[in-house]
Amino acid sequence: MTDRVRPISPPGSPLRGRMIEDMTVRGFTADTQRGYIAAVKRFTVFFGRSPDQATAEDLRRFQLHMRTEGASPTTMNAAVSALRFLFGVSLGRNDGEVGMTTVREPRKLPVILSPAEVARLLDAAPGLKYRAALGVAYGAGLRAAEVVSLKVADIDSDPERMVIRVEQGKGRKDRYAMLSDSLLEILRAWWLAGRARGVMRPGGWLFPGQNPINPLTTRQLNRAFHGARQAAGINKPVSLHTLRHCFATHLLEQKVDIRVIQVLLGHKKLDTTGRYTQVASKILRATKSPLDHLTQGPLPPA
Repeated sequence: MTDRVRPISPPGSPLRGRMIEDMTVRGFTADTQRGYIAAVKRFTVFFGRSPDQATAEDLRRFQLHMRTEGASPTTMNAAVSALRFLFGVSLGRNDGEVGMTTVREPRKLPVILSPAEVARLLDAAPGLKYRAALGVAYGAGLRAAEVVSLKVADIDSDPERMVIRVEQGKGRKDRYAMLSDSLLEILRAWWLAGRARGVMRPGGWLFPGQNPINPLTTRQLNRAFHGARQAAGINKPVSLHTLRHCFATHLLEQKVDIRVIQVLLGHKKLDTTGRYTQVASKILRATKSPLDHLTQGPLPPA
């Protein structure tokens, strides 16, 4: 082992620094880097020694430990990605490929709110800023991180355009989202109110935080969502991301082409968008069961 390959657990250690450099060169986001480092740290605690001393068998035992401790497939796969990167890239070894395997994640259908429930939730938002921000999440189908990252200049209200520019969304891709007349009306009301309060800075954030230099955080937006959900009397197990699911499902129920919805959501694969066909209740209700076409005799006695 060369001198530049050291334990990753102590902050500032050469191996930790090398891994961070390798991630930086490959353009990993700060959140991804933090997640990878945290996963390697958890393995180091389990292993009790420097991770560069581990073998493929040690990695296999760690994955078994995670499963025994009840880790979710998402957590396990995140650890697999981080440790495969450490061993494969920073250490130049294939132990991660040999000792670890990705875990199949169960595909769960999202819980969907009806249009009436969404309207109640938006009406219960704690103030105009949050009403507008939650309106963007539903009305344009944006993710929470995309909503809070918007700047005023991202709203293109030219009648010939009417789009929202989403810069560096998931997968670090730019895209355009739809801007409806109703959403534009809400955003204009918020912009005027924000200017009057002096929180709208030139070229600044569309939804400023407590300090207008910084944007609203996803945590603050999430708290506002759950406050509005509770105030609206909605008891379904929903999250802020549910508004994006509702956007897609309600468009599908309005008979918008699924390929258009795919583009609006920024999905790479049509299969990802296709799952909304399974929760679009209007489509399900409009489909006749083959049982309805049978000529059946009277029901037998109980």
